[in-house]
Amino acid sequence: MTTRRQSTPNAARRSDTSRRAILAAAFELVGEVGYAKLSIEGIAARAGVGKQTIYRWWPSKGAVLFDAFLVLGEGADGEAALPDTGDLEADLKLVMRATVDELNDPRFDEPMRALSTEISHDPGLAAVYRERLDGPMREIKKRRLEAAQRAGQLAEDLDLDMAVDVLWGPLLNRWLQRTGPLTPEYTDKLIETALNGLRHRG
Repeated sequence: MTTRRQSTPNAARRSDTSRRAILAAAFELVGEVGYAKLSIEGIAARAGVGKQTIYRWWPSKGAVLFDAFLVLGEGADGEAALPDTGDLEADLKLVMRATVDELNDPRFDEPMRALSTEISHDPGLAAVYRERLDGPMREIKKRRLEAAQRAGQLAEDLDLDMAVDVLWGPLLNRWLQRTGPLTPEYTDKLIETALNGLRHRG
């Protein structure tokens, strides 16, 4: 008579499953109750884990929420890059319109505002944000502008970091301060106005 050996649970897979459950719970709860009422205990209960499991991986609810946003961008094939059709203005308008769609999505609005507030008050989380999200995204944007520079579409001596701020800063400020509606018409005008100052002269 043969006996079947019972397989040992894969600890790494179990940990990854728990991690993703925690991140999904944090994202769902902040949209339901708001950031002020979001708690590690609530996240743990929704995810079906002990709160010590959360504290083992994250120092605060803000850090959990930040990782939840990073998970949203996982799974894309290949290296991330902005579209490059050779038409910088059209490419930037496409990207900016997609950004507006995300910022206007009720599922993302409350969590993103909560995260922005937490980053402004937590230097440690701000440093992690710069290293893991803002910095890499800035490099992606700069690579697209660099290609436009080589094609003669932007000034040769253009400060690319400043150009990124000029192009994306007004949109994020309007969203954060609620100073006006975010529409495709606004983003198109923003790109046109910014590029008029960034293009090669003569």
